[in-house]
Amino acid sequence: MKAKYIEDLQTWASEFEFSVEVQVRFSETDMFGHVNNTVVFTYLEFARIEYLKAMGLMGKEGDIPVVADLQCDYVRQMYFDEKIKVYVKIAQIGSSSVDIHYLGKNEKGEIVFTGRGTIVQMNVQTGKGVPFTEKEKQLLLGK
Repeated sequence: MKAKYIEDLQTWASEFEFSVEVQVRFSETDMFGHVNNTVVFTYLEFARIEYLKAMGLMGKEGDIPVVADLQCDYVRQMYFDEKIKVYVKIAQIGSSSVDIHYLGKNEKGEIVFTGRGTIVQMNVQTGKGVPFTEKEKQLLLGK
């Protein structure tokens, strides 16, 4: 498995600290019994929001994080009732955008997917990107 945003898989995977758990629901599986490929994006959304909430960066009045791009690389199939741990980390911070990386592991500790995406902080009223404050940058850096 080699996604372009991962230089060394072991090093990359070891840098994740935050995670949430999702349980595969029956309605998320297809006729072959495995998770439909579109569902993983809802797992990424759930993990991303929980991560931002944990840092205190959700719910800021007037500004919201908007997904600019999102990709997922599928490594292993997931099935009904499996518990998947979805890890999230900040890979790079711009003035008003953040590149976020994701790692999904099953209960055996096997990688089931990796992913990355960019979110942009936007003002609800203007629809324009809003630069992060120094305090927000420090939160994103985990300080």
